[in-house]
Amino acid sequence: MTSAATTSDDSHGYQHDQGPSSEKTLSSRDAEHAGGLQNHQVAEKPIDGDYGWVCVGAVFLVNFHTWGLNSSYGVFLAHYLANNTYPGATYLEYAFVGGLSISQALLISPLATYTTREYGTRTTLLLGVFFETLALIGASFASQIWQLFLSQGICFGWGMGFLFVGTVGIVPQWFTKRRSLANGIGTAGSGIGGMVYSLAANAMIVSIGLGWAFRVLGIVSFAVNFTCAILIKDRNKAIGASQLAFDYRLFKKGEYLLMLGWGFFSVLGYVVLLFSLPNYALSIGLTAQQGSVIGALLNLGQGLGRPIVGMFSDRAGRINIAGFLTLLCGLFCFVIWIFAKSYGVLIFFSFLIGSVAGTFWTTIGPVGAEVMGLKELPSALSITWLVLVIPTTFAEPMGLELKQTAGNIYIHAQIFTAVMYIAAAMCMLFLRAWKVGELEELAAEEGKTVANIDPLEPQSEGENTAHGSIKAKSSVLKRLLQWKRV
Repeated sequence: MTSAATTSDDSHGYQHDQGPSSEKTLSSRDAEHAGGLQNHQVAEKPIDGDYGWVCVGAVFLVNFHTWGLNSSYGVFLAHYLANNTYPGATYLEYAFVGGLSISQALLISPLATYTTREYGTRTTLLLGVFFETLALIGASFASQIWQLFLSQGICFGWGMGFLFVGTVGIVPQWFTKRRSLANGIGTAGSGIGGMVYSLAANAMIVSIGLGWAFRVLGIVSFAVNFTCAILIKDRNKAIGASQLAFDYRLFKKGEYLLMLGWGFFSVLGYVVLLFSLPNYALSIGLTAQQGSVIGALLNLGQGLGRPIVGMFSDRAGRINIAGFLTLLCGLFCFVIWIFAKSYGVLIFFSFLIGSVAGTFWTTIGPVGAEVMGLKELPSALSITWLVLVIPTTFAEPMGLELKQTAGNIYIHAQIFTAVMYIAAAMCMLFLRAWKVGELEELAAEEGKTVANIDPLEPQSEGENTAHGSIKAKSSVLKRLLQWKRV
């Protein structure tokens, strides 16, 4: 697939050596850690938007019609249980359909990365459009639970996976200073879509029946996702992106393991929170309708909060904000959720927690670019999605096992969720210390102080007059406590 531009950008800045006829751009992070990849020549300044805003809009709509659509499964679940749609099926089997779609979306990621490398991003996206449409149309004709497993579970998960992997790395390639803001806008589609589809799916099931509801969803998602697949353009060739489906060498990097830990623990807490909150409303005496409102507000919080998270990430540092908001989510669960016993308090909590609960999904692209560099980002994300198959598959069963039969039945699940978010924040704290150390080494090489190194700004060559005059890296404790925009 032909790239739309020929520039290369990275979240760590650039080094410029301006000659009479050309400009040489070198990403400091990729130059040090890309394993021998050659520096590439460019003819333009780093891109920070341009056609990327079209890609942001397309990614928003893809997330709206994939993750957002998948968030409406609770509506289908309520219909299945209330009407015994598939005789003989148990509650756990129905619940497994919803979890299966998420885990399959992540499990298919290495194959999606492979198709991107061999055939291009557009082919990967069109495969996703095909599988998602097939899943929804197929589910409309399902008469037994195993057919629902294959359609709404596995096949829909494959479609969502191809579309997700094909789009998740697009936005960071088009932005430098506003990377997190743009990524936040793109990922907000899942929250807004979850709210819209939760209401729309229920209305369609009531008015036109389950079968036609599936068919309408299939037609609408096909039209939107197909259009977006045509509009989206990557810059893989321009930045020399690695598209290895499984690059085992990444496991040798401590910073990547910390990033994986952040994702693993975050998703464990996120899935339990997402599926438990509406049922928690019922456990404190609220009605089913009030419980659905709580779920809708959680999705609304995600939709409105993610662009704000992205904006602050660009200003205060992507790793800083990701770690802080992850910690804040754990504290909210401890301080508010455990004591939320009324409808009003739960409304406040659901909207507030929605704005920060999905911090991982909002910031993984920009943070991954900070940690691994744009060249290794596709391979790093491919492995990340594969690792996250485990928590997405088992988080909800773990939450159900923690549920008690009497008293405050969700107290153990609430504590578990809070602890998982706090553990994820601890991973980010040490990842931040690693990043500060990397900037200290860069400052030593260029003869600058760390305060003068901005990871988002271009770094110019020829300014190492004091080369080696400062210590390359301070102690871990000092880096843990030191403030730096990273």
